[in-house]
Amino acid sequence: MILRLAFASLLARSLTVGMTILAIALSVALFLGVEKVRTGARASFADTISDTDLIVGARSGSVQLLLYSVFRIGNATNNVTWKSYRDIAARPEVAWIVPISLGDSHRQFRVMGTTAEFFVRYKYRGGRSLAFAQGRGLGDLYDAVVGADVAATLGYSVGDPIVVAHGLASFSEHADQPFRVAGVLAKTGTPVDRTVIVGLEAIEAIHVDWKSGAKIPGQTTPVEAIRQMDLTPTAITAAMVGVRSRLQVFQLQRWINQYPEEPLLAVLPGLALQELWQIVGVAETALVGVSAMVVITALIGMMAMIFASLNERRREMAIFRAMGARPTTILGLFVLEAALMAAVGAMLGAALLYAALAVAQPWIDAAFGLWLPLEPPGAREVPVLLGVVGAATLVSLIPALRAYRLSLADGMMVKI
Repeated sequence: MILRLAFASLLARSLTVGMTILAIALSVALFLGVEKVRTGARASFADTISDTDLIVGARSGSVQLLLYSVFRIGNATNNVTWKSYRDIAARPEVAWIVPISLGDSHRQFRVMGTTAEFFVRYKYRGGRSLAFAQGRGLGDLYDAVVGADVAATLGYSVGDPIVVAHGLASFSEHADQPFRVAGVLAKTGTPVDRTVIVGLEAIEAIHVDWKSGAKIPGQTTPVEAIRQMDLTPTAITAAMVGVRSRLQVFQLQRWINQYPEEPLLAVLPGLALQELWQIVGVAETALVGVSAMVVITALIGMMAMIFASLNERRREMAIFRAMGARPTTILGLFVLEAALMAAVGAMLGAALLYAALAVAQPWIDAAFGLWLPLEPPGAREVPVLLGVVGAATLVSLIPALRAYRLSLADGMMVKI
């Protein structure tokens, strides 16, 4: 009986009730959307690099090593000598190792020297491999592979020339040894998209006529002569390492960290990513707080709507009382109406979110590399939806108690 009365009462005030439900739905959609983006960003952040057991560099901090080797942010405190790299590669625990050489740039994008094995060993988003949108990998000494963002920003395609600049903010260019775009990588949503990749030997080649960070005056070695040189590097910036067995990871890490020839650091990418996320995770907490305040504002608006309609419904309440309704029935009617509005608003908000995700998911993935899976409401979403209904019920108790205290005589005295 009371449920039917609640439905009838809500239908009689369909305009204001509809606006209130819409406000709740939009706030719930915003809150759940922020939660989806937050968890999706964390997953994408953690999936920037996968299937790599260790990252090795000069001894510094684990976060610093992760930032410059994976995210191309900052610089290494020192390099790793080629001898040390070869010693690590010769360890029986090592299944594969990929060198990384950083330091140069191209129009504000980082240039990374590595080997062709990088395109095989680098994995992201739970084991996905790099793919080429155009062209192929490194074949010639002066081949370059550009990430998706580099190609989109600078308008590059296969065959275009590239001139690498010395350093990160330098106007000195290696114009005498231009590169050619051999391939364009597909979008990954990782720092690879913003990287120009060249061969490790190419990094040595463009620095043949350089010493102590400056070009040797009057010296220009012909490209043909450079191609005949031994371009084995003397040092690299970092290395990605895969081990034969996960049980050997800590053994190899301990050996590298205690390497006697020079101070080295080996970090587990997953642990370093968690440490980095703890630093930048303050922003996600603030974002969740703002979206929660939007939901609270919508619930307060619902309470204000109930209060505003209370005086108009005094005659209605008086008639109910005259027909034998108990005061608790009046209270329950108001609470049930609020719960119904909140439940409909919460479900509508979830429906709006998933409809928006179904449309925008491919675009978000392509534009930002952020994968937001279309999954049914789970352990995070269901408590939020139930919490909105529960909070609406609690909020409605304030006007409901006011209606509860209205006397029959006070209601009958209201003029119509």
